[in-house]
Amino acid sequence: MMKDMIFELLERVRMGKTSTEEAYERLKDIPFEDLNHTKVDHHRIVRKGLPEVVFGEGKSIGQIADIIRVMRNKNLDVLVTRLSKEAGEEIAALFPTGTYSLEARSFCIKEDQVIKGKGTILIVSAGTSDIPVAEEAYIASTFFGNRTERLYDVGIAGIHRLIQNLSLIKEARVIIVVAGMEGALPSIVAGMVGVPVIGVPTSIGYGASFGGLTALLAMLNSCSTVSVFNIDNGFGAAYFATLINRL
Repeated sequence: MMKDMIFELLERVRMGKTSTEEAYERLKDIPFEDLNHTKVDHHRIVRKGLPEVVFGEGKSIGQIADIIRVMRNKNLDVLVTRLSKEAGEEIAALFPTGTYSLEARSFCIKEDQVIKGKGTILIVSAGTSDIPVAEEAYIASTFFGNRTERLYDVGIAGIHRLIQNLSLIKEARVIIVVAGMEGALPSIVAGMVGVPVIGVPTSIGYGASFGGLTALLAMLNSCSTVSVFNIDNGFGAAYFATLINRL
């Protein structure tokens, strides 16, 4: 979208419909726009093919709103992650064209509905308690233009639930497996398929889970070759899965 805007502007300058001064004013903020509290990286979509995503936790409503406004001024889609219920509802009220997901704690404005991924990304959760992290991955994956499917609550305590969905699992090009407790599910899924499997440990579990550290170490030590993201980092897994899905 930004590339099209640049080409259109240069064509208008060539045809004499826009002055070089006007073009400069429109182009000067393309690398980044300095809001004093934040330097918004407009150029990221040119470098990476994916727009900058806003990490909402720790930012004020005013700061987040400023960032969204300048991104929308550049016709960029917007994804804000890690927004509390109160902050999400306030942002949704300020920008009614967007949608806030309480479960994923994410706010999204998306106009570009083009599918850019080459296959399907499947989001798998071991348990119902892992769904918030899985939903963060799901929202981010769809935002980045992937066909994305869900398969929730198929952990190893009832392995038949996973096996009954084997056809869905085998259709995916990339699989993100979200699991807490002992974190065994990504290893099992990776042993079933020949596509990249990304494990996301969650902080769900009893005392000896150490806030997700047990699941993290289990995934890192998998003999099934699993790529592993940080604890509760559904967004990071979706971002990396998107890069794979565009290869």
